Amino acid sequence: MTKAELIDKIAISAGISRTAAGNALNSTLDNITKTLQKGQKVTLIGFGTFSVQHRKARTGRNPKTGEEIKIQASKLPKFTSGTALKNSLK
Repeated sequence: MTKAELIDKIAISAGISRTAAGNALNSTLDNITKTLQKGQKVTLIGFGTFSVQHRKARTGRNPKTGEEIKIQASKLPKFTSGTALKNSLK
């Protein structure tokens, strides 16, 4: 499903315009992103939790040359599904 398809489904199920549904979705995604940038997590009960995972710096290898390279520390978005979402897929 694409973002446009999701907006259409939101508009139909909520009985609102496509523009209003798009604005609502964009606002939701923006606020989740801003919260993650602050290092906080977002929990949607029954759906799941968005959080930030920290990866330490480490040494890796270039698979082409075999040369050792240093991989910098990084932050990654992480999603853990909630129990209700897991159970709905069974």
